[in-house]
Formats: sequence, C-alpha cells, structure tokens
Amino acid sequence: MAGGSFAPSGVAKERAEQYKGRVTGFVVIACIVAAVGGSLFGYDIGISGGVTSMDGFLVKFFPTVYRQKRHAHENNYCKYNSQGLAAFTSSLYLSGLVSSLVASSITRKYGRRGSIICGGLSFIIGATLDASAVNLVMLILGRIMLGVGIGFGNQAVPLYLSEMAPPHLRGGLNMMFQLATTLGIFAANMINYGTEKLRPWGWRLSLGLAAAPAILMTIGGIFLPETPNSLIERGLKEKGQKVLEKIRGTSDIHAELQDIIDASDLANSIKHPFRNILEKRNRPQLIMAIFMPTFQILTGINSILFYAPVLFQSMGFGRNASLYSSAMTGAVLASSTFISIAIVDRWGRRALLISGGIQMIVCQVIVAIILGLKLSSYEGLSKSFSILVVVIICLFVAAFGWSWGPLGWTVPSEIFPLETRSAGQSITVAVNLFFTFIIGQSFLSLLCAFKFGIFLFFAGWITIMTIFVYLFLPETKGVPIEEMIFLWKKHWFWKRIVPRYSEAEGE
Repeated sequence: MAGGSFAPSGVAKERAEQYKGRVTGFVVIACIVAAVGGSLFGYDIGISGGVTSMDGFLVKFFPTVYRQKRHAHENNYCKYNSQGLAAFTSSLYLSGLVSSLVASSITRKYGRRGSIICGGLSFIIGATLDASAVNLVMLILGRIMLGVGIGFGNQAVPLYLSEMAPPHLRGGLNMMFQLATTLGIFAANMINYGTEKLRPWGWRLSLGLAAAPAILMTIGGIFLPETPNSLIERGLKEKGQKVLEKIRGTSDIHAELQDIIDASDLANSIKHPFRNILEKRNRPQLIMAIFMPTFQILTGINSILFYAPVLFQSMGFGRNASLYSSAMTGAVLASSTFISIAIVDRWGRRALLISGGIQMIVCQVIVAIILGLKLSSYEGLSKSFSILVVVIICLFVAAFGWSWGPLGWTVPSEIFPLETRSAGQSITVAVNLFFTFIIGQSFLSLLCAFKFGIFLFFAGWITIMTIFVYLFLPETKGVPIEEMIFLWKKHWFWKRIVPRYSEAEGE
C-alpha cells in the first residue's frame, strides 16, 4: 500500500462539491472523435445479418445454406440454421473476448490512446481481408482481426469518455460511444439495402466499408489528448494537470486533481489489478462488471440486430422487405439513443434501466403471442400482422436504445476505482463479447427449436435484470468517478459487504 492518507478504495474524502470547470469545446470534440470507435462495433453488428442473407455471399461460402434457403417447403424458423454460418458472425466476438483481456495491460501501461489506435489498425486489416476473401479461411481470419479491433476499442473508448467528461455530464458524453454504435448499425443496414442489389459482389463492398470508421478512429487516436487520469497514473503529473485544466476550462482544478492523484498513488501500488479486483472491497463493482453486460446481451437485442434480415425473412417477409425493415430498426435505435443522452444526467441511470426493461418485456411478450398464433412453420404472416410485428420490434429496440444499450456500457465504465479500472473494463468487455458469442452462435438453433418461444426466453431474462437493477444498483448520476466507492458504503445491501475504512485505517 502506498503511503498517504487515502482509503484503500482510492480517495480519502468526498470533494465533489469543490469541483470546478465547465463543458469545453475541446472535451466535446475529443469525446466525439473517441466515440467513433463505437461505430466499429455497431457497423459489424448491422452488416453481419444483411450479408448472411445475400445470395452471392451464401453461394460462395455457404452453398448448403443457400440450397436450404431456396427449398420450396422450407421451415420458417429453421431455414438459416447452420453452425458454420453462425460461426462467421460469432467468431469475431470470441477473438474480441481474448483481445480485450490483453488490451487491459496496454491501456494501463501505455494509455487509452494506445489501445484506441491498436483497435483501429486491427479493424482496417480485418475489413481488408474480408472484402477480398476468396475462401472461408480468409473470411474467418478477417473476422478474427475485426474481433481484435473490437476488443481494444471497446476496452479503451468507454474508459476514455468517462475520464474526460465532467461528472455532471459524464452519462451523456459517455453515451457518445453507444450513439456511434447505433449510427454504425443504421449505416450498415442502409449499406446492405443498397449493396444487396449489386449482385453477386455487393457483400464485398458491405464488408470492406468497415474500414472507413476504423480509419477515422485511428487518425483520431493519433491526435487525441491522453486522459489526465492515465497521464498521472503513469507519472506524468504536470502534463496531466495541463490537460485537466484545458478540458475543464479553468486553472481551479485542485479538488479534482487531488482525487486523481490519490487514486493514482493507490493504482501504482497495485501490481496485479486482476487479482486485486477479486478482493471483497471491490465485490460490488465486479458483480456489476459481470452482470450488466450479461443482461445487456440477454435482452435479445443482438439477436434482432445480427439477424434482422434473416429474422424478418423467417417471418415471411420478402428479401427487400426484410432489409428495409432491419434498416428501420437501425434508425429507431440510433434516434432513441439521443433521448438517453438528453435525459440520463437528469433522470439518472436507474430510472432509465427500469422503465426500459418494462417496455422491452411487454414488447417481447406481444411479439411471441403474435407469432405463436399467426405464424406457422411453413406459411408467412399476413401483411397487417407483419407490419404490427415490425412496429412492436421497433418499440422494443427504442426501449433498448434509451436504456440498456448505452447504460450497459456507461455504468461499468464509471464505477471502478483507478487501480482496477482497466481490469474492470476488460472484464466488462470480455463478458459482453462472451455472451454475444454464445447468443450469436446459438440463436439460429434456438430460433429453430424454440420458434416463437425465443421471445419469451428473452422476456424472462429482462424481468430478472430489471429486478436486479431495482435492488442492487445505486444511482451514479453526478457522482465524480473517483468517488464512486462511497456509493457502495451507503447502499442498503453492499454496505454489508464493503469494508468500512476510516482515514486513519487507510494510513
């Protein structure tokens, strides 16, 4: 333990009321550029489902699936059931899981910018390989490199945004990551809608355009300033102080600077953050780092976004209608994120998570009822019920877009003390990508086996996670990132677990 009078959890006392500064154009621009990293994640989510429904792509890499799709009496729920096709989508997330754990040490030792640049370069390589793929091995290798980019980007960008943003606007600025993700999804859906007409090579253009946001992220990473927290943690106190003054627009930054210094002193005394994060005093943050991304994926949102064209075709929509419908869901997701950005720092995280969860439960149950009553295995929905399903799915996507979508990343990125922040974010990203891999690999089989019951399956999980938030997540709105530890010591449940250290004990 490093010397000084600070508690083992980081800072010694709450100084939030002493924080000075304003929102500067400098910090807004830096956050916007960094958040472009989210568009990489979103673009891939949106592009995968559209590409896997294109005939030219299936003929070249998955001819068995193509023949199954063209069968005259295909089962609506099982026409795309292929583990090989699922592996194309989910292999990215498995490699992202592994790379996110590697990214933790790089992010801590070399700064947030280093990981952002590494992520951008990896994504450029992956997009190039996929666009030029001549066989399945080359295609999967490209997906693996994309996964490395996702692992580094998702690990570093939310941390960068949380550390750059002033406390009272941290939620909104942090959500720039999710906004970029949703815009990436929408852009991918619109590109798929256009490239589907460029047969048989349109899928190459869809995959290759993933390099565009990656180039922006890489160039932006080169010119971005490092966060004050990272600079001070790495011993560059004077440089960190200058950056803090610049992004806060004032020289009166003593209170915030002292919190960062206290946290950095402790962080530098911790040689094994992954081991430290297992200690009892870090138990609440660890639980949130595991459960928040798990629940985010178990909403079923990725299944809808991955396989939107596939899903809508399974419901009996035509090829063009399915792509158009998936583009509509992408637009709804992007626009609903603006709602969250506007109100998250006024209403708080808990209100949005709980209300969004309730709306998603209702939507999932309604879709399950419609499909259960009106969609048989071999006949599609009527036009009126097809439109109704799209409307309900859009309402579901909207609820996700202003609740669990952005907050599933925001909350874990802001609750960890500096000494375990990189490790905690790596766990969050790894868990997110692990469950994304599991759902991505199994969804087509689950759809075939559960049929309409797949929506009830996800509704059950959303019920559990809404109750979890109500009981166990304290409100983090407006709390300085280095003072989050005090929330757990005041919470009705976590105060029984987190040790209560006095300042003297900290010494």
